[in-house]
Amino acid sequence: MWKPRNICPARSDWTIACFLTAFPKMPYFARLFLFLFCLVLLVESRNPRRRHWSGQLEMPRLSHLSKKTHDITKLQKGKTEQLLRVDDHDFTMRPAFGGPAIPVGVDVQVESLDSISEVDMDFTMTLYLRHYWKDERLSFPSTTNKSMTFDGRLVKKIWVPDVFFVHSKRSFTHDTTTDNIMLRVFPDGHVLYSMRITVTAMCNMDFSHFPLDSQTCSLELESYAYTDEDLMLYWKNGDESLKTDEKISLSQFLIHKFHTTSRLAFYSSTGWYNRLYINFTLRRHIFFFLLQTYFPATLMVMLSWVSFWIDHRAVPARVSLGSTTVLTMSTIITGVNASMPRVSYIKAVDIYLWISFVFVFLSVLEYAAVNYLTTVQERKERKLRDKVPCLCGMLHSRTIMLDGNYSESEANSLAGYTRSHIVTDEEKQEKIVVHLALSDESNTSRKKGLKGHVGLRIIQNTHAIDKYSRLIFPASYIFFNLIYWSVFC
Repeated sequence: MWKPRNICPARSDWTIACFLTAFPKMPYFARLFLFLFCLVLLVESRNPRRRHWSGQLEMPRLSHLSKKTHDITKLQKGKTEQLLRVDDHDFTMRPAFGGPAIPVGVDVQVESLDSISEVDMDFTMTLYLRHYWKDERLSFPSTTNKSMTFDGRLVKKIWVPDVFFVHSKRSFTHDTTTDNIMLRVFPDGHVLYSMRITVTAMCNMDFSHFPLDSQTCSLELESYAYTDEDLMLYWKNGDESLKTDEKISLSQFLIHKFHTTSRLAFYSSTGWYNRLYINFTLRRHIFFFLLQTYFPATLMVMLSWVSFWIDHRAVPARVSLGSTTVLTMSTIITGVNASMPRVSYIKAVDIYLWISFVFVFLSVLEYAAVNYLTTVQERKERKLRDKVPCLCGMLHSRTIMLDGNYSESEANSLAGYTRSHIVTDEEKQEKIVVHLALSDESNTSRKKGLKGHVGLRIIQNTHAIDKYSRLIFPASYIFFNLIYWSVFC
């Protein structure tokens, strides 16, 4: 092996000169090897298909679609807070602090009415609540004049209106799968703040016409801290600011109308506040209560009239029928009142049920009167039977048995007939025994006595009370229904 005798210096210009002077002194084999090596390097450097690895990964070429869309997070060197200059301002104070009131527009889209509770006197509603205002501190330069949209994480770092629901019992912002909050900032500083909320609020209901009633409930929005001198709440587009989903429906109510109002609310300790109202009118479906309350009550009243066609001697049948209808009406009244709040005034359904209960109760009293009068009449009949031997000595005396339907003329025409010619033994219990002592001297006085007892014919005849009840009870109940439905409908 050939070994160089001299060592070239480390400088690049001296290295090349040293190599050129030492090249002729190298052996023929070494010079050939060096020449081939240099030739290979020259060919490889001119080959365009082969690229040397530079130690960095090459990124794939972008398509024509990706070239049009620019990611602003790559164009901006700083964070979003730096773009909106969040750290440069004190967002604990409202925009234009110390100046005029900042206007905050509001619009609402009602997603659903979840429930209406008569017992708790409240309603539950899910809605999208949106606020519009201008905060120049959030303005940013933009060549396209496009807005930027953020989620709820930025809301905690800037100023937002402190709107709350007046008279609300429970409310929450939905957080599945993340907080349902959206913040949209425009280059000129206008802000759109939207969130999805479910709120349960109080509704003062009037049940004087229940279940033929209409209820008007309101959801009230108001700023908690800022008076009308600092913050002015208003409906952004008037009545058009309130929109509802066409699929909203309730099981017991028909949604009649939605509308908006606004007014000032005064608190003695803090001052005047702008308050916005979401008013909606609900009309109750009557068909459910017709099936569950009115029809059963009417059928019970009609069932109590069946006793008027039952023989008054069938005591167990008429008593059990009257007791059953009375107890059923009591159960219906108790069931209706159990699902209603304990109000201090009379409801329309109470009037109907209690009048129906009175009709059922009167049908029971009617049979009690019939049974009592029958007993009294039987006692009188027994007394008259005991006095029959005393009347045998009277001239031209006759004993006949009359039905209560005979008139005075018919009674006189039967004076010449004996008792056996008038009735049979099977009909004795259904007739009233009347002993007539008829003579030539007493005919005129007896006629005068019968005229005095015409007014007592109903009392003397127990069958006549049932006959009149068959007409009076249905006619009175129909008349009551006509008045009731004409007044409350």
